[in-house]
Amino acid sequence: MTNNPKGYVSFVLHAHLPFVHHPESDNYLEEEWLFEAISETYIPLLTNFKKLEEEKVDFRITMSLTPPLLSMLANKLLQKKYINYLKKHIELCKKEVLRTKDNPKINVLSHYYLDRYSSDLHIFKDIYKCNLIDGFKHFQDIGVLEIITCGATHGYFPILYLNEKTVRAQIAVGVQTYEKYLGRKPRGIWLPECGYVPEADKYLKEFGIEYIITESHGILYANPTPVYGTFAPIVSPTGIVAFGRDIEASKQVWSSICGYPGDYNYREFYRDIGYDADYDYIKPYITYDGVRVNTGIKYHRITGKTENKDIYNLQWAMDSVEKQAGHFFDSRQAQITNLANFMQTSPIVLCPYDAELFGHWWYEGPYWLYILFKKIYYDKSDFKLITPGEYIDKYPEIQQCTPCRSSWGANGYSEVWLNDLNDYTIRHMHRLGDKMVELANEFANETDKIKIQALNQCARELLLLQSSDWSFIITNGTMVDYAKRRIKDHTGRFTKLYKQIKENNIDLDFLKDIQEKDPIFPDIDYKIYM
Repeated sequence: MTNNPKGYVSFVLHAHLPFVHHPESDNYLEEEWLFEAISETYIPLLTNFKKLEEEKVDFRITMSLTPPLLSMLANKLLQKKYINYLKKHIELCKKEVLRTKDNPKINVLSHYYLDRYSSDLHIFKDIYKCNLIDGFKHFQDIGVLEIITCGATHGYFPILYLNEKTVRAQIAVGVQTYEKYLGRKPRGIWLPECGYVPEADKYLKEFGIEYIITESHGILYANPTPVYGTFAPIVSPTGIVAFGRDIEASKQVWSSICGYPGDYNYREFYRDIGYDADYDYIKPYITYDGVRVNTGIKYHRITGKTENKDIYNLQWAMDSVEKQAGHFFDSRQAQITNLANFMQTSPIVLCPYDAELFGHWWYEGPYWLYILFKKIYYDKSDFKLITPGEYIDKYPEIQQCTPCRSSWGANGYSEVWLNDLNDYTIRHMHRLGDKMVELANEFANETDKIKIQALNQCARELLLLQSSDWSFIITNGTMVDYAKRRIKDHTGRFTKLYKQIKENNIDLDFLKDIQEKDPIFPDIDYKIYM
Protein backbone atom coordinates (compact mmCIF):
# COMPACT_ATOMS: atom_id res chain seq x y z
CA MET A 1 0.00 0.00 0.00
CA THR A 2 1.24 3.46 -0.85
CA ASN A 3 0.01 6.91 0.12
CA ASN A 4 1.64 8.58 -2.88
CA PRO A 5 0.86 6.36 -5.87
CA LYS A 6 2.38 6.93 -9.28
CA GLY A 7 -0.75 5.54 -10.91
CA TYR A 8 -3.94 3.54 -10.54
CA VAL A 9 -5.60 0.29 -11.56
CA SER A 10 -9.37 0.22 -12.05
CA PHE A 11 -11.31 -3.06 -12.24
CA VAL A 12 -14.71 -2.83 -13.95
CA LEU A 13 -16.88 -5.96 -14.01
CA HIS A 14 -19.87 -6.02 -16.35
CA ALA A 15 -22.61 -8.09 -14.68
CA HIS A 16 -25.28 -8.74 -17.28
CA LEU A 17 -27.73 -11.42 -18.39
CA PRO A 18 -30.69 -11.10 -20.75
CA PHE A 19 -34.12 -10.98 -19.12
CA VAL A 20 -35.35 -14.59 -19.02
CA HIS A 21 -38.63 -15.17 -17.18
CA HIS A 22 -41.03 -18.01 -17.91
CA PRO A 23 -43.87 -18.32 -15.39
CA GLU A 24 -45.65 -20.63 -17.82
CA SER A 25 -43.19 -23.47 -17.18
CA ASP A 26 -40.54 -24.83 -14.81
CA ASN A 27 -38.67 -26.43 -17.69
CA TYR A 28 -36.82 -23.53 -19.27
CA LEU A 29 -33.12 -24.32 -19.27
CA GLU A 30 -32.36 -20.67 -20.09
CA GLU A 31 -33.55 -19.57 -16.64
CA GLU A 32 -30.60 -21.49 -15.24
CA TRP A 33 -28.25 -18.92 -16.80
CA LEU A 34 -29.22 -16.71 -13.87
CA PHE A 35 -29.01 -19.48 -11.28
CA GLU A 36 -25.53 -20.54 -12.44
CA ALA A 37 -24.36 -16.94 -12.35
CA ILE A 38 -25.69 -16.45 -8.82
CA SER A 39 -23.93 -19.54 -7.49
CA GLU A 40 -20.71 -19.24 -9.46
CA THR A 41 -20.22 -15.47 -9.76
CA TYR A 42 -22.47 -13.17 -7.71
CA ILE A 43 -22.44 -14.99 -4.37
CA PRO A 44 -18.67 -15.72 -4.60
CA LEU A 45 -17.97 -12.05 -5.38
CA LEU A 46 -20.12 -10.89 -2.46
CA THR A 47 -18.48 -13.46 -0.18
CA ASN A 48 -14.98 -12.30 -1.07
CA PHE A 49 -15.95 -8.63 -0.76
CA LYS A 50 -17.25 -9.47 2.72
CA LYS A 51 -13.98 -11.17 3.66
CA LEU A 52 -12.04 -8.11 2.54
CA GLU A 53 -14.35 -5.87 4.57
CA GLU A 54 -13.98 -8.04 7.69
CA GLU A 55 -10.20 -8.07 7.28
CA LYS A 56 -10.27 -4.26 6.95
CA VAL A 57 -8.69 -4.34 3.50
CA ASP A 58 -9.39 -1.06 1.71
CA PHE A 59 -10.16 -2.05 -1.88
CA ARG A 60 -11.95 -0.55 -4.88
CA ILE A 61 -13.91 -2.16 -7.69
CA THR A 62 -16.58 -1.05 -10.14
CA MET A 63 -19.47 -3.18 -11.39
CA SER A 64 -22.29 -2.61 -13.79
CA LEU A 65 -25.51 -4.26 -12.66
CA THR A 66 -27.63 -4.08 -15.79
CA PRO A 67 -31.38 -3.40 -15.65
CA PRO A 68 -32.34 -6.92 -16.85
CA LEU A 69 -30.11 -8.46 -14.18
CA LEU A 70 -31.49 -6.19 -11.44
CA SER A 71 -35.03 -7.03 -12.58
CA MET A 72 -34.35 -10.77 -12.41
CA LEU A 73 -32.58 -10.62 -9.05
CA ALA A 74 -35.61 -8.78 -7.64
CA ASN A 75 -38.16 -11.14 -9.20
CA LYS A 76 -39.95 -13.24 -6.58
CA LEU A 77 -40.68 -16.15 -8.92
CA LEU A 78 -37.06 -16.41 -10.04
CA GLN A 79 -35.91 -16.23 -6.42
CA LYS A 80 -38.19 -19.17 -5.63
CA LYS A 81 -36.96 -21.09 -8.66
CA TYR A 82 -33.34 -20.47 -7.63
CA ILE A 83 -34.02 -21.96 -4.20
CA ASN A 84 -35.53 -25.04 -5.89
CA TYR A 85 -32.47 -25.18 -8.16
CA LEU A 86 -30.20 -25.25 -5.12
CA LYS A 87 -32.26 -27.91 -3.34
CA LYS A 88 -32.09 -30.12 -6.41
CA HIS A 89 -28.32 -29.66 -6.59
CA ILE A 90 -27.94 -30.44 -2.90
CA GLU A 91 -29.92 -33.64 -3.43
CA LEU A 92 -27.63 -34.60 -6.32
CA CYS A 93 -24.52 -33.76 -4.28
CA LYS A 94 -25.64 -36.06 -1.49
CA LYS A 95 -25.98 -38.86 -4.01
CA GLU A 96 -22.55 -38.01 -5.37
CA VAL A 97 -21.00 -38.32 -1.91
CA LEU A 98 -22.28 -41.90 -1.80
CA ARG A 99 -21.54 -42.72 -5.43
CA THR A 100 -17.90 -41.61 -5.20
CA LYS A 101 -17.08 -43.03 -1.76
CA ASP A 102 -14.58 -45.50 -3.22
CA ASN A 103 -12.64 -42.82 -5.07
CA PRO A 104 -10.97 -40.60 -2.43
CA LYS A 105 -9.88 -37.80 -4.80
CA ILE A 106 -13.33 -37.37 -6.31
CA ASN A 107 -15.10 -37.94 -3.00
CA VAL A 108 -13.30 -34.93 -1.52
CA LEU A 109 -14.73 -32.86 -4.36
CA SER A 110 -18.23 -34.29 -3.97
CA HIS A 111 -18.17 -33.20 -0.31
CA TYR A 112 -16.87 -29.81 -1.45
CA TYR A 113 -19.79 -29.31 -3.84
CA LEU A 114 -22.29 -30.41 -1.20
CA ASP A 115 -20.87 -27.82 1.18
CA ARG A 116 -20.75 -25.19 -1.57
CA TYR A 117 -24.39 -25.50 -2.66
CA SER A 118 -25.58 -25.82 0.94
CA SER A 119 -23.67 -22.63 1.73
CA ASP A 120 -25.28 -20.89 -1.27
CA LEU A 121 -28.72 -21.76 0.09
CA HIS A 122 -27.83 -20.39 3.52
CA ILE A 123 -26.29 -17.22 2.13
CA PHE A 124 -29.16 -16.55 -0.26
CA LYS A 125 -32.05 -17.29 2.12
CA ASP A 126 -30.70 -16.47 5.56
CA ILE A 127 -28.03 -13.81 5.07
CA TYR A 128 -29.37 -11.84 2.11
CA LYS A 129 -33.06 -12.77 2.53
CA CYS A 130 -33.17 -13.55 -1.21
CA ASN A 131 -32.08 -9.97 -2.00
CA LEU A 132 -28.60 -9.95 -3.51
CA ILE A 133 -29.11 -6.39 -4.75
CA ASP A 134 -28.92 -5.15 -1.17
CA GLY A 135 -25.71 -7.14 -0.82
CA PHE A 136 -24.07 -5.19 -3.61
CA LYS A 137 -25.68 -1.94 -2.41
CA HIS A 138 -24.00 -2.39 0.98
CA PHE A 139 -20.55 -2.32 -0.58
CA GLN A 140 -21.48 0.72 -2.64
CA ASP A 141 -22.72 2.46 0.50
CA ILE A 142 -19.45 1.86 2.38
CA GLY A 143 -17.45 3.25 -0.55
CA VAL A 144 -15.55 0.25 -1.91
CA LEU A 145 -17.84 -0.65 -4.84
CA GLU A 146 -18.94 1.80 -7.52
CA ILE A 147 -22.03 0.47 -9.31
CA ILE A 148 -22.80 1.78 -12.79
CA THR A 149 -25.74 1.25 -15.09
CA CYS A 150 -26.29 0.08 -18.67
CA GLY A 151 -28.89 0.39 -21.42
CA ALA A 152 -32.36 -0.78 -20.39
CA THR A 153 -32.08 -4.15 -22.14
CA HIS A 154 -28.51 -3.95 -23.43
CA GLY A 155 -29.71 -2.51 -26.75
CA TYR A 156 -26.80 -1.88 -29.10
CA PHE A 157 -26.58 1.87 -29.72
CA PRO A 158 -24.62 1.74 -33.04
CA ILE A 159 -27.64 0.00 -34.60
CA LEU A 160 -30.49 1.68 -32.71
CA TYR A 161 -29.37 5.29 -33.19
CA LEU A 162 -31.08 5.53 -36.60
CA ASN A 163 -34.11 6.32 -34.43
CA GLU A 164 -32.51 8.30 -31.63
CA LYS A 165 -35.67 8.12 -29.50
CA THR A 166 -34.98 4.40 -29.02
CA VAL A 167 -31.45 5.14 -27.76
CA ARG A 168 -32.84 7.82 -25.44
CA ALA A 169 -35.36 5.31 -24.04
CA GLN A 170 -32.64 2.69 -23.46
CA ILE A 171 -30.65 5.25 -21.45
CA ALA A 172 -33.64 6.72 -19.61
CA VAL A 173 -35.05 3.38 -18.48
CA GLY A 174 -31.56 2.15 -17.57
CA VAL A 175 -31.06 5.15 -15.27
CA GLN A 176 -34.57 4.87 -13.81
CA THR A 177 -34.10 1.17 -13.02
CA TYR A 178 -30.78 1.88 -11.34
CA GLU A 179 -32.36 4.58 -9.16
CA LYS A 180 -35.24 2.28 -8.21
CA TYR A 181 -33.03 -0.51 -6.91
CA LEU A 182 -29.93 1.35 -5.72
CA GLY A 183 -31.42 4.55 -4.35
CA ARG A 184 -29.17 7.02 -6.11
CA LYS A 185 -28.29 8.26 -9.59
CA PRO A 186 -25.58 6.42 -11.51
CA ARG A 187 -22.41 8.31 -12.41
CA GLY A 188 -21.30 5.93 -15.12
CA ILE A 189 -22.64 3.57 -17.76
CA TRP A 190 -21.24 0.49 -19.40
CA LEU A 191 -22.29 1.09 -22.98
CA PRO A 192 -24.00 -2.11 -24.19
CA GLU A 193 -21.30 -4.17 -25.91
CA CYS A 194 -19.11 -1.04 -25.42
CA GLY A 195 -20.91 0.27 -28.52
CA TYR A 196 -20.12 3.97 -28.85
CA VAL A 197 -21.77 6.48 -31.20
CA PRO A 198 -21.44 10.25 -30.66
CA GLU A 199 -25.18 10.66 -31.22
CA ALA A 200 -25.85 9.07 -27.81
CA ASP A 201 -23.81 11.62 -25.86
CA LYS A 202 -26.57 14.22 -25.55
CA TYR A 203 -28.92 11.64 -24.03
CA LEU A 204 -26.26 10.39 -21.63
CA LYS A 205 -25.80 14.01 -20.58
CA GLU A 206 -29.57 14.54 -20.29
CA PHE A 207 -29.90 11.72 -17.78
CA GLY A 208 -26.89 12.68 -15.68
CA ILE A 209 -24.28 10.17 -16.88
CA GLU A 210 -20.73 11.44 -16.31
CA TYR A 211 -18.61 8.68 -17.82
CA ILE A 212 -18.68 5.67 -20.13
CA ILE A 213 -16.61 2.50 -20.58
CA THR A 214 -15.34 1.97 -24.14
CA GLU A 215 -13.17 -0.44 -26.05
CA SER A 216 -9.47 0.41 -26.51
CA HIS A 217 -9.72 1.67 -30.08
CA GLY A 218 -12.63 3.92 -29.12
CA ILE A 219 -9.96 5.96 -27.34
CA LEU A 220 -6.91 5.25 -29.52
CA TYR A 221 -8.68 6.40 -32.70
CA ALA A 222 -10.39 9.39 -31.11
CA ASN A 223 -10.22 12.79 -32.77
CA PRO A 224 -7.79 14.34 -32.03
CA THR A 225 -5.51 11.48 -31.00
CA PRO A 226 -5.30 11.38 -27.19
CA VAL A 227 -1.88 12.30 -25.82
CA TYR A 228 -1.87 9.46 -23.27
CA GLY A 229 -3.75 6.77 -25.19
CA THR A 230 -5.88 4.61 -22.95
CA PHE A 231 -3.87 5.51 -19.85
CA ALA A 232 -5.97 8.59 -19.16
CA PRO A 233 -9.64 9.25 -19.90
CA ILE A 234 -10.80 11.70 -22.56
CA VAL A 235 -13.88 13.92 -22.54
CA SER A 236 -16.19 14.36 -25.52
CA PRO A 237 -17.29 17.82 -26.72
CA THR A 238 -20.63 17.13 -25.00
CA GLY A 239 -18.87 16.55 -21.67
CA ILE A 240 -19.00 12.75 -21.40
CA VAL A 241 -15.79 11.24 -20.01
CA ALA A 242 -14.63 8.03 -21.70
CA PHE A 243 -12.34 5.37 -20.19
CA GLY A 244 -10.76 2.78 -22.51
CA ARG A 245 -9.74 -0.81 -21.88
CA ASP A 246 -6.03 -1.51 -21.32
CA ILE A 247 -4.97 -4.18 -23.79
CA GLU A 248 -2.07 -5.69 -21.83
CA ALA A 249 -3.90 -6.14 -18.51
CA SER A 250 -6.99 -7.51 -20.24
CA LYS A 251 -5.04 -10.08 -22.21
CA GLN A 252 -3.41 -11.48 -19.07
CA VAL A 253 -6.79 -12.21 -17.54
CA TRP A 254 -9.12 -12.72 -20.47
CA SER A 255 -7.16 -14.64 -23.09
CA SER A 256 -8.02 -18.33 -23.33
CA ILE A 257 -4.61 -18.95 -24.92
CA CYS A 258 -2.16 -17.08 -22.70
CA GLY A 259 -4.40 -15.76 -19.92
CA TYR A 260 -4.61 -17.00 -16.35
CA PRO A 261 -7.88 -18.97 -16.79
CA GLY A 262 -6.03 -21.46 -19.01
CA ASP A 263 -3.77 -22.64 -16.16
CA TYR A 264 -3.68 -26.43 -16.18
CA ASN A 265 -4.47 -26.57 -12.44
CA TYR A 266 -7.78 -24.78 -12.82
CA ARG A 267 -11.17 -26.44 -13.02
CA GLU A 268 -12.13 -27.67 -16.48
CA PHE A 269 -15.38 -25.98 -17.50
CA TYR A 270 -16.28 -28.50 -20.20
CA ARG A 271 -16.16 -31.70 -18.11
CA ASP A 272 -19.33 -32.10 -16.07
CA ILE A 273 -21.15 -35.07 -14.57
CA GLY A 274 -24.17 -34.00 -16.60
CA TYR A 275 -22.34 -35.58 -19.52
CA ASP A 276 -20.05 -38.05 -17.73
CA ALA A 277 -22.43 -39.83 -15.33
CA ASP A 278 -24.58 -42.83 -16.18
CA TYR A 279 -27.66 -41.63 -18.06
CA ASP A 280 -30.32 -43.25 -15.86
CA TYR A 281 -28.55 -41.89 -12.77
CA ILE A 282 -28.27 -38.30 -14.00
CA LYS A 283 -31.58 -38.12 -15.88
CA PRO A 284 -33.58 -36.52 -13.01
CA TYR A 285 -31.03 -33.68 -12.89
CA ILE A 286 -30.79 -32.71 -16.54
CA THR A 287 -33.48 -31.27 -18.83
CA TYR A 288 -37.07 -32.46 -18.57
CA ASP A 289 -36.84 -34.00 -22.06
CA GLY A 290 -33.68 -35.94 -21.20
CA VAL A 291 -31.02 -33.83 -22.92
CA ARG A 292 -27.70 -33.86 -21.09
CA VAL A 293 -26.58 -30.44 -19.79
CA ASN A 294 -24.08 -29.06 -17.31
CA THR A 295 -24.94 -29.53 -13.67
CA GLY A 296 -22.11 -27.41 -12.27
CA ILE A 297 -20.49 -30.44 -10.64
CA LYS A 298 -17.10 -30.82 -12.30
CA TYR A 299 -14.34 -33.13 -11.09
CA HIS A 300 -11.53 -32.46 -13.55
CA ARG A 301 -8.84 -29.86 -14.06
CA ILE A 302 -7.75 -28.42 -17.40
CA THR A 303 -4.61 -30.63 -17.33
CA GLY A 304 -3.59 -29.90 -20.93
CA LYS A 305 -4.88 -29.45 -24.46
CA THR A 306 -5.95 -33.06 -24.92
CA GLU A 307 -9.20 -34.73 -23.87
CA ASN A 308 -7.38 -36.60 -21.08
CA LYS A 309 -8.13 -34.73 -17.86
CA ASP A 310 -6.78 -35.31 -14.36
CA ILE A 311 -8.83 -34.88 -11.20
CA TYR A 312 -9.20 -31.30 -9.97
CA ASN A 313 -7.14 -30.46 -6.89
CA LEU A 314 -8.40 -27.51 -4.86
CA GLN A 315 -5.05 -26.76 -3.25
CA TRP A 316 -3.18 -26.78 -6.54
CA ALA A 317 -5.75 -24.38 -7.96
CA MET A 318 -5.34 -22.02 -5.00
CA ASP A 319 -1.56 -22.17 -5.40
CA SER A 320 -1.93 -21.10 -9.03
CA VAL A 321 -4.24 -18.26 -8.00
CA GLU A 322 -1.67 -16.85 -5.59
CA LYS A 323 1.12 -17.16 -8.13
CA GLN A 324 -0.89 -15.39 -10.83
CA ALA A 325 -2.12 -12.67 -8.51
CA GLY A 326 1.53 -11.98 -7.85
CA HIS A 327 2.30 -11.93 -11.56
CA PHE A 328 -0.52 -9.46 -12.27
CA PHE A 329 0.65 -7.28 -9.38
CA ASP A 330 4.23 -7.24 -10.66
CA SER A 331 3.08 -6.54 -14.22
CA ARG A 332 0.98 -3.53 -13.20
CA GLN A 333 3.81 -2.28 -10.99
CA ALA A 334 6.24 -2.34 -13.91
CA GLN A 335 3.68 -0.90 -16.34
CA ILE A 336 2.69 2.04 -14.12
CA THR A 337 6.24 2.81 -13.04
CA ASN A 338 7.22 3.06 -16.69
CA LEU A 339 4.15 5.10 -17.71
CA ALA A 340 4.69 7.60 -14.90
CA ASN A 341 8.00 8.60 -16.47
CA PHE A 342 6.22 9.89 -19.57
CA MET A 343 2.97 11.35 -18.21
CA GLN A 344 2.20 14.62 -16.47
CA THR A 345 -0.88 13.08 -14.85
CA SER A 346 -1.16 9.81 -12.96
CA PRO A 347 -1.91 6.95 -15.37
CA ILE A 348 -4.94 4.74 -14.94
CA VAL A 349 -4.95 1.15 -16.20
CA LEU A 350 -8.56 0.19 -16.85
CA CYS A 351 -9.36 -3.53 -16.57
CA PRO A 352 -12.91 -4.21 -17.80
CA TYR A 353 -14.24 -7.78 -17.96
CA ASP A 354 -17.52 -9.66 -18.07
CA ALA A 355 -18.32 -10.33 -14.42
CA GLU A 356 -19.31 -13.91 -15.27
CA LEU A 357 -15.71 -14.62 -16.26
CA PHE A 358 -15.01 -14.58 -12.53
CA GLY A 359 -16.47 -17.80 -11.15
CA HIS A 360 -18.59 -19.11 -13.99
CA TRP A 361 -15.99 -19.46 -16.74
CA TRP A 362 -12.91 -19.05 -14.54
CA TYR A 363 -14.01 -20.84 -11.40
CA GLU A 364 -11.15 -19.52 -9.29
CA GLY A 365 -11.60 -15.91 -10.49
CA PRO A 366 -13.34 -14.45 -7.40
CA TYR A 367 -10.62 -15.85 -5.15
CA TRP A 368 -7.98 -14.37 -7.49
CA LEU A 369 -9.54 -10.92 -7.00
CA TYR A 370 -9.53 -11.43 -3.23
CA ILE A 371 -5.83 -12.39 -3.16
CA LEU A 372 -4.89 -9.61 -5.58
CA PHE A 373 -6.73 -6.91 -3.63
CA LYS A 374 -5.06 -8.00 -0.40
CA LYS A 375 -1.68 -7.95 -2.08
CA ILE A 376 -2.24 -4.44 -3.46
CA TYR A 377 -3.31 -3.26 0.00
CA TYR A 378 -0.47 -4.80 2.01
CA ASP A 379 2.52 -4.91 -0.34
CA LYS A 380 4.71 -1.97 -1.24
CA SER A 381 3.74 -0.71 -4.68
CA ASP A 382 3.58 2.38 -6.87
CA PHE A 383 -0.14 2.07 -7.58
CA LYS A 384 -3.52 1.88 -5.89
CA LEU A 385 -6.97 0.67 -6.85
CA ILE A 386 -9.44 3.35 -7.90
CA THR A 387 -12.88 3.65 -9.49
CA PRO A 388 -13.49 5.77 -12.61
CA GLY A 389 -15.62 8.17 -10.60
CA GLU A 390 -12.87 8.67 -8.03
CA TYR A 391 -10.33 9.26 -10.79
CA ILE A 392 -12.49 11.98 -12.37
CA ASP A 393 -12.86 13.66 -8.98
CA LYS A 394 -9.12 13.52 -8.39
CA TYR A 395 -8.02 14.57 -11.90
CA PRO A 396 -10.77 16.77 -13.40
CA GLU A 397 -8.53 18.25 -16.13
CA ILE A 398 -9.13 15.91 -19.08
CA GLN A 399 -8.18 16.18 -22.76
CA GLN A 400 -11.16 16.84 -25.04
CA CYS A 401 -11.52 14.37 -27.92
CA THR A 402 -14.38 12.70 -29.76
CA PRO A 403 -14.22 8.92 -29.18
CA CYS A 404 -14.25 6.72 -32.26
CA ARG A 405 -17.36 4.73 -33.20
CA SER A 406 -16.51 1.31 -31.84
CA SER A 407 -17.50 -1.74 -29.81
CA TRP A 408 -15.86 -4.72 -28.27
CA GLY A 409 -16.41 -8.20 -29.68
CA ALA A 410 -14.78 -9.82 -32.70
CA ASN A 411 -12.96 -7.29 -34.89
CA GLY A 412 -13.98 -4.40 -32.64
CA TYR A 413 -16.90 -2.82 -34.44
CA SER A 414 -20.43 -4.13 -35.15
CA GLU A 415 -19.77 -7.41 -36.90
CA VAL A 416 -21.03 -9.58 -34.04
CA TRP A 417 -24.40 -7.78 -33.91
CA LEU A 418 -24.89 -7.16 -37.61
CA ASN A 419 -24.02 -9.93 -40.05
CA ASP A 420 -25.70 -12.25 -42.52
CA LEU A 421 -26.88 -14.56 -39.71
CA ASN A 422 -28.80 -11.97 -37.68
CA ASP A 423 -29.34 -8.94 -39.92
CA TYR A 424 -33.02 -9.80 -40.38
CA THR A 425 -33.62 -8.79 -36.76
CA ILE A 426 -32.58 -5.18 -37.40
CA ARG A 427 -35.54 -4.31 -39.60
CA HIS A 428 -37.90 -5.48 -36.86
CA MET A 429 -36.14 -3.29 -34.29
CA HIS A 430 -36.28 -0.23 -36.54
CA ARG A 431 -39.84 -0.77 -37.73
CA LEU A 432 -41.18 -1.33 -34.23
CA GLY A 433 -39.12 1.56 -32.88
CA ASP A 434 -40.79 3.88 -35.39
CA LYS A 435 -44.21 2.49 -34.48
CA MET A 436 -43.53 3.00 -30.76
CA VAL A 437 -42.69 6.67 -31.35
CA GLU A 438 -45.87 6.92 -33.42
CA LEU A 439 -47.97 5.46 -30.59
CA ALA A 440 -46.38 7.68 -27.95
CA ASN A 441 -47.19 10.83 -29.91
CA GLU A 442 -50.64 9.75 -31.07
CA PHE A 443 -51.74 8.83 -27.54
CA ALA A 444 -49.80 11.51 -25.69
CA ASN A 445 -52.91 12.55 -23.71
CA GLU A 446 -54.42 9.10 -23.22
CA THR A 447 -56.50 8.64 -20.05
CA ASP A 448 -57.96 5.15 -20.56
CA LYS A 449 -56.20 2.90 -18.03
CA ILE A 450 -56.36 -0.25 -20.13
CA LYS A 451 -54.96 1.49 -23.18
CA ILE A 452 -52.17 2.99 -21.07
CA GLN A 453 -51.30 -0.50 -19.83
CA ALA A 454 -51.20 -1.73 -23.42
CA LEU A 455 -49.00 1.18 -24.51
CA ASN A 456 -46.60 0.52 -21.64
CA GLN A 457 -46.49 -3.16 -22.57
CA CYS A 458 -45.61 -2.21 -26.14
CA ALA A 459 -42.65 -0.29 -24.74
CA ARG A 460 -41.55 -3.37 -22.75
CA GLU A 461 -41.84 -5.67 -25.77
CA LEU A 462 -39.80 -3.26 -27.91
CA LEU A 463 -37.06 -2.97 -25.29
CA LEU A 464 -36.89 -6.76 -24.88
CA LEU A 465 -36.69 -7.20 -28.65
CA GLN A 466 -33.76 -4.77 -28.76
CA SER A 467 -31.57 -6.84 -26.43
CA SER A 468 -28.17 -7.33 -28.08
CA ASP A 469 -28.01 -10.79 -26.52
CA TRP A 470 -30.25 -12.35 -29.17
CA SER A 471 -27.99 -11.26 -32.05
CA PHE A 472 -24.91 -12.32 -30.06
CA ILE A 473 -26.35 -15.79 -29.44
CA ILE A 474 -27.26 -16.24 -33.11
CA THR A 475 -23.76 -15.23 -34.21
CA ASN A 476 -22.09 -17.59 -31.72
CA GLY A 477 -24.40 -20.49 -32.55
CA THR A 478 -25.43 -21.23 -28.94
CA MET A 479 -29.11 -21.62 -27.97
CA VAL A 480 -30.00 -20.18 -31.37
CA ASP A 481 -33.56 -21.53 -31.38
CA TYR A 482 -34.29 -19.80 -28.09
CA ALA A 483 -32.89 -16.47 -29.29
CA LYS A 484 -34.89 -16.64 -32.51
CA ARG A 485 -38.02 -17.50 -30.56
CA ARG A 486 -37.55 -14.49 -28.30
CA ILE A 487 -37.18 -12.20 -31.34
CA LYS A 488 -40.34 -13.69 -32.86
CA ASP A 489 -42.30 -13.52 -29.59
CA HIS A 490 -41.53 -9.88 -28.78
CA THR A 491 -42.12 -8.79 -32.38
CA GLY A 492 -45.42 -10.65 -32.48
CA ARG A 493 -46.62 -9.40 -29.11
CA PHE A 494 -45.83 -5.78 -29.99
CA THR A 495 -47.44 -6.04 -33.43
CA LYS A 496 -50.64 -7.58 -32.07
CA LEU A 497 -50.94 -4.98 -29.31
CA TYR A 498 -50.19 -2.16 -31.74
CA LYS A 499 -53.08 -3.22 -33.96
CA GLN A 500 -55.43 -3.61 -30.99
CA ILE A 501 -54.52 -0.16 -29.65
CA LYS A 502 -55.05 1.47 -33.03
CA GLU A 503 -58.41 -0.28 -33.46
CA ASN A 504 -59.42 0.41 -29.84
CA ASN A 505 -60.09 -3.29 -29.33
CA ILE A 506 -57.67 -4.55 -26.68
CA ASP A 507 -57.81 -8.25 -25.79
CA LEU A 508 -57.58 -8.15 -21.98
CA ASP A 509 -56.67 -11.83 -21.66
CA PHE A 510 -53.82 -11.42 -24.15
CA LEU A 511 -52.59 -8.27 -22.42
CA LYS A 512 -52.66 -9.91 -18.99
CA ASP A 513 -50.83 -12.98 -20.31
CA ILE A 514 -47.89 -11.05 -21.76
CA GLN A 515 -47.76 -8.71 -18.75
CA GLU A 516 -47.15 -11.81 -16.60
CA LYS A 517 -44.57 -13.23 -19.00
CA ASP A 518 -42.70 -9.95 -19.57
CA PRO A 519 -43.05 -8.00 -16.29
CA ILE A 520 -39.80 -6.08 -16.64
CA PHE A 521 -39.85 -2.33 -15.80
CA PRO A 522 -43.21 -2.18 -13.95
CA ASP A 523 -42.95 1.62 -13.69
CA ILE A 524 -42.25 2.28 -17.36
CA ASP A 525 -44.03 5.18 -19.05
CA TYR A 526 -44.49 4.82 -22.81
CA LYS A 527 -44.28 8.62 -23.16
CA ILE A 528 -40.50 8.30 -22.92
CA TYR A 529 -40.75 7.73 -26.69
CA MET A 530 -42.52 11.02 -27.42
